[in-house]
Amino acid sequence: MATIRQQAYQDVLNRKAKHSDYNGKISSLFGENVFHLDVMREFLPGDAYKSMVDAINSGNGVRLDRKMADQVASAMKDWALTKGATHYTHWFQPLTGSTAEKHDAFFKPVGPGRAIEKFDGDLLVQQEPDASSFPNGGIRNTFEARGYTAWDPSSPAFVIGKTLCVPTIFISYTGESLDFKMPLIKALHAVDTAAVEVCQYFDKNVVKVNATLGWEQEYFLIDKAFYNARPDIMMTGRALFGHASAKGQQLEDHYFGSIPERVEAFMRDFEQEAVRLGIPVTTRHNEVAPNQYECAPIFEECNLANDHNLLLMDLLEKIAINHDFHILLHEKPFSGVNGSGKHNNWSLSTNTGVNLLAPGKNPKSNLQFLTFFVNTIAAIHNNADLLRACIVSASNDHRLGANEAPPAIISTFIGSHLSSMLDELEKNVKSGKMTPQDKTELKLNIGKIPQIMLDNTDRNRTSPFAFTGNKFEFRAVGSSANCASAMIVLNTIMADQLIQFKKDVDTRINGGDAKDEAILKELQKLITHSKKIRFEGNGYGDEWVKEAESRGLNNFKDTPRALGVWSEKKTIEMFEKLNILTEREIEARKDIDFENYVHKIQIEARLIGEIAQNQIIPAVVEYQNRLIQNVQGLNAVLGSDAKAATKSQVEIITKISAHLNSMKSLCDTMLEERKAVNKIDSIEEKAVAYCDKVKVYFDEIRYHADKLELLVDDELWPLAKFREMLFTK
Repeated sequence: MATIRQQAYQDVLNRKAKHSDYNGKISSLFGENVFHLDVMREFLPGDAYKSMVDAINSGNGVRLDRKMADQVASAMKDWALTKGATHYTHWFQPLTGSTAEKHDAFFKPVGPGRAIEKFDGDLLVQQEPDASSFPNGGIRNTFEARGYTAWDPSSPAFVIGKTLCVPTIFISYTGESLDFKMPLIKALHAVDTAAVEVCQYFDKNVVKVNATLGWEQEYFLIDKAFYNARPDIMMTGRALFGHASAKGQQLEDHYFGSIPERVEAFMRDFEQEAVRLGIPVTTRHNEVAPNQYECAPIFEECNLANDHNLLLMDLLEKIAINHDFHILLHEKPFSGVNGSGKHNNWSLSTNTGVNLLAPGKNPKSNLQFLTFFVNTIAAIHNNADLLRACIVSASNDHRLGANEAPPAIISTFIGSHLSSMLDELEKNVKSGKMTPQDKTELKLNIGKIPQIMLDNTDRNRTSPFAFTGNKFEFRAVGSSANCASAMIVLNTIMADQLIQFKKDVDTRINGGDAKDEAILKELQKLITHSKKIRFEGNGYGDEWVKEAESRGLNNFKDTPRALGVWSEKKTIEMFEKLNILTEREIEARKDIDFENYVHKIQIEARLIGEIAQNQIIPAVVEYQNRLIQNVQGLNAVLGSDAKAATKSQVEIITKISAHLNSMKSLCDTMLEERKAVNKIDSIEEKAVAYCDKVKVYFDEIRYHADKLELLVDDELWPLAKFREMLFTK
């Protein structure tokens, strides 16, 4: 009788690529399932359309009156019905890190045997889902179920399947944010306001600045048969056991290699659905590890880009199932090969079409570039620990600093050309009045910055925050993360930095300095102040750990330690001052992160114990018994000559016993530690204890299990092996 693992492998061999039927131009599909401006123009009266455009462009605070909301709701419903929709939902982002939705039918009875499709302004603008079981960090009691979702008109509605989805924020009954979208919108408004003020030094026509985001989503594919045969992967997203395959990624033959036919068929399907939903996915390729892939879109306005990333992660999971795959978005699904990240490419762009982080053609535009460039570095320097805290998770801890992803030490890489430029600027700007010669020299140096910087410096993949020519790339964000967590922090700290910069420059101008001179002096001060955050070398090396410590940079290697910055006074004051998060909301989010960490480590600990005792140990004992029977049989037949004949079998039996006993003893000890840790009341102390007293056993238990995998008969081993899971075609 075939084992589950053997049957799974046979199922994989029988798989065939499921080809998409669509053969037309993919551009013709773009946005066809989105209630975008062109659709609004067709379905809405002129005044309602104008109100919608104003609400979208404002990004914050413009509300539609009831009459307009009714008109928009009716138009949305009429359009959705043409797409076959039967239900609608407020689509929101609770603090689980994923999305949530509750579907209601358009259907409404209006009399005996009669019904109509109805969707009015009240249903569009606000709804009241049950909020009792969503993470809230103590903001509300479990028995209090009321929470509100409120429409975000800046992110267009869309249809998936037969459901109209309306992007919304999610708040408590008392008005606190219970989601990622609301503080993200506030952070984007804050950086918009602050950046416009600074842009006014250079161009009075700038009245709007958008933060832009281009994410790069990495993921693994695993055949559904292997997924179903691995309870650890099903429950945690990663393989808690498994010896490294003899062939992994060491030949570097997977990266950018030919995409397997079955995988490409899956990619075509999810790309078509993504394009229909207005997600401008343009890039696909094999990543470094076997069965690891990446997709990436053209950059978009940050709020919309974040919605699109969450939507795409959902699409990946749904469409993978249609192709007999499962998506693994965990940051480290397989030990021994690279994990997955989600690089967040961030910049600022104006209503005049200028990318503020792209060097210009002349000294004036380059001074504007330097202003935003240097202020970004200063913001990173002043809030490095906060940037580390916004990317925490139990899963990302496996990836950061593992010689495949940026270290947990936050630094920024800007390249040799710009480093020299900043050093020169720091040296040349005098503390007093600038001479005409100084001004001329600076103007000439600034004017030498080329508009296209992509070839002036190599990329540094070991840097968590690298400048890549016209944007910064936050490489430390995990593949399973909601981008909003990082974008809330990044846009908040940038807004705070720009506000302070504007204040300091104005003080200099009021004191008699010319505008350009005042700007340059402040930039010089910031360059000097933030120098220690700049690092051009190898972030994977042990030398950097020592150097970072000497520079005073923190190295928080795990989630519980990294989260402490949220309680610091300066953090709370910054978020409250900019009206993005209150102290209560900050504490709630910190507690939720602690709870998530505890729950994930707790689940992994329980699974390690269950799989070790219910699957691995029985298989090992069965094989050991076979060897013992073989030795007994040889002894019976050969008598005194059996010792030499049974030498190898006895050695294997001895090794098996040693690894088996060690694994069982470690599992028992881990269980006792878990029981003790569970009695701790403080969630913060419990998280630290799970990290220091429970998680420490995971790799030790795995070590012995993986050694047993190499000793036990392949036919008996109960878990699908890495060599099977990572090389399916």
